[in-house]
Amino acid sequence: MAHETSAADQKPSLLHIAAALAAGAVGTWFAARAVLGRRRWFDLEGKVAIVTGGSRGLGLAIARELIIRGARVTICARGDEDLAKAEEDLAGRGGEVLAVKCDVTQADEIRQVVQQTRQRFGRIDVLVNNAAIITVGPQSHMTLADYRDAMDTIYEAPLLFMLDILPEMRDRGSGRIVNIASFGGKMPSPHLAPYSAAKHALVGLSETLRTELVDDGIYVTTVCPGLIRTGSALRSAKFKGQHEKERLWFTSGDVTPVLSIEPSRLARRIVNALQRGDAELITPFNAALTSSLHGAFPGISTEVATLMNRIMLPSRNEAPDGDQAITGSHLGDSLPSAIVSQEKKAEDEYQHGAEGPAANS
Repeated sequence: MAHETSAADQKPSLLHIAAALAAGAVGTWFAARAVLGRRRWFDLEGKVAIVTGGSRGLGLAIARELIIRGARVTICARGDEDLAKAEEDLAGRGGEVLAVKCDVTQADEIRQVVQQTRQRFGRIDVLVNNAAIITVGPQSHMTLADYRDAMDTIYEAPLLFMLDILPEMRDRGSGRIVNIASFGGKMPSPHLAPYSAAKHALVGLSETLRTELVDDGIYVTTVCPGLIRTGSALRSAKFKGQHEKERLWFTSGDVTPVLSIEPSRLARRIVNALQRGDAELITPFNAALTSSLHGAFPGISTEVATLMNRIMLPSRNEAPDGDQAITGSHLGDSLPSAIVSQEKKAEDEYQHGAEGPAANS
């Protein structure tokens, strides 16, 4: 006898209904994103951009990408030597470049960058706030000065740049601002308290300004990347507590391909988001997933971070000279050779840059 399907069997299950609704929502989201992307698309040909911290690392990669897409670029940084090398690099790629020495913790020097850019190029269309500092170590070894330095560089400097440039963008009814925060500005990050606190502040500022400035034709994009393979742990990052052990755990993640992203690839994604007028970019996937999980389950993810601090990170009680901050370049050669070679490779890659045309990535 043939099996007869009952009426109950023919009814769609709740799971089927939920799957259909989810698929519809995803399809609608992608369609809306495509329409908005076309309407908001920002052609960079002939536009003028300022990139802070643009002499090396991610900032230099972003400046290269902007030049590839036709923008004229001002880069600013504190170091004369790195700034000169970056200017030569960008000019050698056919870019129209202005390099200005600037300590972004000094308001008068920020004004000089803006004024010199206007004098050279006549306008400012894009601002990329990228400059940052990072100090790694237990909270017990951090001082009030560490928190102030982080806030001055990571939070107040972008604010000062934006306050100086926004009136011009409002008058023109157009502009793009990119604030490079961090996935550490979305969730708790043990042994990175000053850095994480300042990045949280920048995320809040950036997301809030986004809601208000859209009406003026200005789109603010908040970028929260994960670890970036720039080799910074060997050069510019500062370490407190058990210096060598702090550098080891931080550097291990910094050079791991699955956990980190190349600056050139990240720069392409950032400039794509800038041109689309996206509100947010969190990348790579592991950073996006972790941030999403913390947003959905903050209590659980905080407990996980607490457990990581307890069992994986160096102890705070075994460093008599831990209050002293030492840069990675001044520490010894105690890192495993594999990590050192990967860090130097990463540093060499970002200094010389990836060749070829821009690509969606």
